[in-house]
Amino acid sequence: MIVVNRKQAGVIHTAHGSEIRPLIDRTTSGITNCSLAEETLPPGCAVTPHHHREIEEIYYIVSGRGLMSVGDETQEVEAGDAVYVPRGHRHTLKNTGDQPITLLVACGPAFFYDDEIKETPE
Repeated sequence: MIVVNRKQAGVIHTAHGSEIRPLIDRTTSGITNCSLAEETLPPGCAVTPHHHREIEEIYYIVSGRGLMSVGDETQEVEAGDAVYVPRGHRHTLKNTGDQPITLLVACGPAFFYDDEIKETPE
């Protein structure tokens, strides 16, 4: 059994201002088929636009609100929304609220950095 509490999880500080806590992933276990991380995105910040060659993702908004873009579609999202991001689709999330967005990010296969292709914002 693998149990990782968010209080003991490592914190990754991103260039776009968020904090990511890998919960169950390749850095915490031998898992390869899926992964789960928690991300906190401050007000006014946006996830750097990117896509993945292999990974599919689900963003689950725990708290806060923002503007999610996947491919050519953009939609407001808020706590309780789950967003599917197919592999190969450019995506970003901008915090348009006055509180941080907390989200869970589930990936399949498990996240690995070489799969992420950063893009320039539009």
